[in-house]
Amino acid sequence: MAKKSEKEVLSKHYNTLVRPIVTEKSSYVGEVGSVVTFEVARSATKQEIKEAVAGIFDVEVLGVNILNYRGKLKRRGRQVGMTNSYKKAYVTLGPGQAIDVVEGL
Repeated sequence: MAKKSEKEVLSKHYNTLVRPIVTEKSSYVGEVGSVVTFEVARSATKQEIKEAVAGIFDVEVLGVNILNYRGKLKRRGRQVGMTNSYKKAYVTLGPGQAIDVVEGL
């Protein structure tokens, strides 16, 4: 199999990670252990997420835990709608590793 170019690999990595999730829970989990939370593509697997985080941020990834968040039914008067469904990944980093997700804020 031919080796992929660096541009293709990075493009794939950026398509896998949608955005970092910054909430109270993700901040607490990050303080207790070296864990970072990301919203990822619905079709992404644990291995793809691990490769994407290691490739983009140049860190050692020890493990990836995934959960599928199902959208909730919301009502406003007679109007009925749904919030978006998404996939969330908790990425555990190696000892001494860190990713600063609130760098630009």
